[in-house]
Amino acid sequence: MRSTLRLLANVKPARYLEPFAPTGLTGLVTHPSPRSTLIYLYTSTLQKLSAFPESSAYRQSTEALTRHRLQIVESTKPPGFEAWLERAKKTVAAEPERFASLLRSDGTYAAAQRDDNSDEPRGEEWDGESIESSTEGPARTPEQEAQWEKTIADSTVAQSKDSDFYTESMKWENEPALEATQISDIENQIGAGLIEEVIQVAEGEFKLVDEMYKSKVWEELEEKPRPGQWSYFERPTSGSS
Repeated sequence: MRSTLRLLANVKPARYLEPFAPTGLTGLVTHPSPRSTLIYLYTSTLQKLSAFPESSAYRQSTEALTRHRLQIVESTKPPGFEAWLERAKKTVAAEPERFASLLRSDGTYAAAQRDDNSDEPRGEEWDGESIESSTEGPARTPEQEAQWEKTIADSTVAQSKDSDFYTESMKWENEPALEATQISDIENQIGAGLIEEVIQVAEGEFKLVDEMYKSKVWEELEEKPRPGQWSYFERPTSGSS
């Protein structure tokens, strides 16, 4: 149903979804880079969960769901992904120290295209406007955005041999975008609404993990529940009235 809302919001069907176009849900626009954003959120959440005891019920359930959704997203690769990855690896191999801060746990690199319209982020058939801002990762605070911009700036200029400062610019090509049908397939497999809604849930879990860790949810309750306190919420068994 919600995929239909997106189609109704975008009158002209296209191979690629237009970034920031209406989704059909109030206040929610089409995300410009859902695949890389979800990979960032899921891998970061899993990294945080690794600090929980393995016996933690919260860790076990959240890890299982996060890994399942991550597998769905990672297995869906946009057209031209392998060729792009090879080009990216060559760029990184030339000067790996410049890109160390952008290395992702899946072996690829997070980056943003800056001030260069020669490489369209959506491939040769993309005929929309270029995306100039950073779209990697979840929504950030102004402070986080400033730090991200600094990281990108530091990593997209070349370092001179006689100086500790980077003095030459270098172009970085964005990961190709998913096709509209691929996004729809991810939405169907996850079964939690539009991919933008999935991102919102992932962002919420990403933040919740920190609070759950601070609360040490794996520990015993300081005040034990009274006998039968939670029996009302238990799943009924066969033969019960």
